[in-house]
Amino acid sequence: MPEPETLKRAAEDKSEGKAASTQAGEFVREEIEHVREGKHGARSTKQAIAIGLSKARRAGVKLPPPKGNGKEAVRQRAKSDSAAAKTVAKTAATGAKPSPTRSRSTLRALRREGHEAASPAALARQAHAAAGRRSAAERSAAAKRAARTKGPAAREAAARKAARTRAR
Repeated sequence: MPEPETLKRAAEDKSEGKAASTQAGEFVREEIEHVREGKHGARSTKQAIAIGLSKARRAGVKLPPPKGNGKEAVRQRAKSDSAAAKTVAKTAATGAKPSPTRSRSTLRALRREGHEAASPAALARQAHAAAGRRSAAERSAAAKRAARTKGPAAREAAARKAARTRAR
């Protein structure tokens, strides 16, 4: 279950008109923090991100399943997580709880994993690789979309930072 603070930040992002991926980023951040704090580990940075995205979908963030030529099982899982968001409200009303045996075994497995997946170097490697898989046009379009939801002060700060970067 995501922390209330994370749910609040995601809801704030939604009300500001930010993209679903931005809302989901709050859940990914929470998951990375859990690995860093030692609550559990992760086999890879990708796994930690996947857990965060799964939590986001289950919390009701309207994230589409991944596109591309990945595993069909991953897309199916994403669809079932999105569907689970609808049943979460029902289970809360009926008091139904997830299987404690299954929850316990999942957590035990994650506790056996390392914490290197949440290191700054691992996150930088992941971000660099992910950016490399996108074209310049896709990255530019994403930046333009992000700029539309920034306020004037944030836009000015971003422009100032860009100017400093170009000066270097």
